[in-house]
This record gives sequence, structure tokens and C-alpha cells, in this order.
Amino acid sequence: MTRTALKELKAPKPKKCKNPACGINFPPQRLGQRVCSPKCALAIAPMNQERAHKAIQQRERREVRASKERIKTRSDHFRETQAVFNEWIRLRDAALPCVSCGRHHDGQYHAGHYRTVGANPELRFEPLNVHKQCAPCNNHKSGDIVNYRIELVKRIGQDQVEWLEGPHSARKYTADELKALKAKYRELIKELKRTAA
Repeated sequence: MTRTALKELKAPKPKKCKNPACGINFPPQRLGQRVCSPKCALAIAPMNQERAHKAIQQRERREVRASKERIKTRSDHFRETQAVFNEWIRLRDAALPCVSCGRHHDGQYHAGHYRTVGANPELRFEPLNVHKQCAPCNNHKSGDIVNYRIELVKRIGQDQVEWLEGPHSARKYTADELKALKAKYRELIKELKRTAA
């Protein structure tokens, strides 16, 4: 087979010029050629610069996020995980009234713990122990624990309430466990939002 025949076999497929004002089909002369001529290359240069600038900014944002993640303390992870968990509780119980007073109102709702985090830190992220509670009951009535327990027995049953009130082994979360919990509850939040939409 002659050289000209080989060249014809390996001839690149025509490409459409990326300059919106041109748009002609041309045979590329080199790998990665996007435009038909230097004139078209100059015409799309500002667009390419803008795209490159956005790519650089995205990379910088990713690097900043990664560096912030590296310097987070265990308490930072605790705070973030608690915020995500609390949001999931409020979404899970969105249709229910306050667990203590039984009211529906337009005020603020919290994720109220039946067994407090101070007394039982091992139940901090236990879904059975946390329910939607209005701010007045949680803040001003210290959880209104008597009425909370009455409603809790109706919601989860006497056996589960007695389990919550029983002894529990101490739990010390690692940063990796907290990250995993945060990711789990973020996924659950997405699912709840999808089903609610």
C-alpha cells in the first residue's frame, strides 16, 4: 500500500469549528484542534479564558473545602453531625405535633431529646430518643418530660421507652464515625425531601 493510500486511510474526521460565528466543518491538522483557523481561535479566546477562570475557581474552592475538612476538630464534627441529625428528626416528624404539648403551631421546632445529651450522651444520635418538640416546651419547660414520656409510650411503645430509660454502655464517637453518621443522615434527608416533593 502506498503512502498516499495510508494517509487517506488515516485522514482525521472533519470537525465542526467551535467558533459560534463560523461553525464550518474542517479537517483537523493536529490533536485537540477545536477551530478551523487562527482567526476563529482569537474569536473564542475570551470564552476559553472565562471557562479556564471558572475551572481554576472551582479547583481553588475544592482545595479550600478539603483543607477546612482536614483541620476540623472532633467537636466540629459533633456539631455538624448534630445539626444534620436534628434536621432529619424535624423532617421525619414534620406531620406530627410537638411530642410534649401535642400542639401544631407556626413557631420554631427543635429536635428534643427524651433522655438528655448531658445525662446520656450515648443516646445523642438514637432516633427513638429524639422527636420534634416546640421551642417553648424544649427551652422553657425543660422538655416537659412527663408529657413527653406519655406521648413517647404511644409512639414507640412501653418496651422501647423502658429500654431508653435503662442503662447504656458509654459511647465515644471518633471523627470518622461522626462523618459516616453525617453522611447517612444527609442521605436520609434527601430521601425525605424527594418523597415530600
